[in-house]
Amino acid sequence: MTMESTSTDRPTSPSEAPTLQARNSAAFWAATGLSRGHEVIRRRGFVAVDGDERAGLRILIQEPDLDPGEAAELSELTRRAAGPVTIEDPFSSTDLGHLGMRTWQMPIMLRLPGPVAAPALDVTRVRLAEDLRAAEQVVIEGFGLDSFEPYRPGELFPTALVEHPGVDVFLASIDGTVAGAGVSVLADGVASHYWIATSSAFRSRGVGRAVMLAALADATDLPATLTASKLGRPLYESLGYEVAAPSTWWASVQ
Repeated sequence: MTMESTSTDRPTSPSEAPTLQARNSAAFWAATGLSRGHEVIRRRGFVAVDGDERAGLRILIQEPDLDPGEAAELSELTRRAAGPVTIEDPFSSTDLGHLGMRTWQMPIMLRLPGPVAAPALDVTRVRLAEDLRAAEQVVIEGFGLDSFEPYRPGELFPTALVEHPGVDVFLASIDGTVAGAGVSVLADGVASHYWIATSSAFRSRGVGRAVMLAALADATDLPATLTASKLGRPLYESLGYEVAAPSTWWASVQ
């Protein structure tokens, strides 16, 4: 999984979206794990980032057909995880019911290459440590990441994360006050977006749209994928994304 933004002239179809999202998500979480000093485990069928008691274990399934050895290793990693466990299966093909985890589905969405409008708000690409800390706090609040409380600067977004080629953090502001944030990842000729969050003080003011438009401006010649929450889906559809496939998620019971 190379971090690059090389354009491709090959048409992209909805049937490819699960694989594209799987590869991009693995690239993002591997970069995050390496930035935190956590172990990154790469197998044919999955990539795992084995973190501490706060970051937990993240497993990104990469193929729809895990072999018995991979399935057994995935189960063992889950059982001995130091913290919360999250497993993404963009193919919705691996049954993990024996692990006693809660499960749900979210759609993988695909946007074909094309122009985007300029954001209506001030959105900047994070370069300074203080801005990265501001983005980090917006995401922790916006997503209710209780495992990262009490707050420790640089734990969710280490400074080294934005030094990875293809990984960018964006920060939106209204009247000089931080209003939202998000992460964009360009890898293997595909763009994807993570942690699109709005501060509770600025909800329903177009902050998420502005962050997405700024991130997409770097990738108008590339296909883009993401996994959408129920609340986020209308925004993404308005930006040209279409539902391509269901993604199944599993998480430890808190």
